[in-house]
Amino acid sequence: MDHSDTQAIEKNIRRAVMVFVILMVLTVVTVLAAQVDLGHTVNIVVALLIATVKGSLVAAYFMHLIDEKQVIYWVLILCAVFCVFMLGLLMFTNADGITL
Repeated sequence: MDHSDTQAIEKNIRRAVMVFVILMVLTVVTVLAAQVDLGHTVNIVVALLIATVKGSLVAAYFMHLIDEKQVIYWVLILCAVFCVFMLGLLMFTNADGITL
C-alpha cells in the first residue's frame, strides 16, 4: 500500500465519521424538535427539512453520489421536486376537506 493510498483512506474514514456525527446530531435535533409544539404544520415542515438534510447526507456520502456525474444530480433533483409536489398536493387536498 502506497503512502498516498493510506492518506486517501484516512481522509475517507474521517469524512465518514464526520457525516456520522452530523447524522447523530441531527437525530438529537429531530427528537428535540418533536417535543416542541410549534403548531401541526410547522412541526411537519421542520421534521421534513431535517429528514431531507439527513437523507441528502446519506445519499451523498454513504451511497457515493457525491462522486457521480452531473446526470445523477439532475435525476435526484427531479425526484425531490416530484416528491415535494406530491406532498404539497396531498396537503392541499387535505386542507380542502376532500377525502381520498
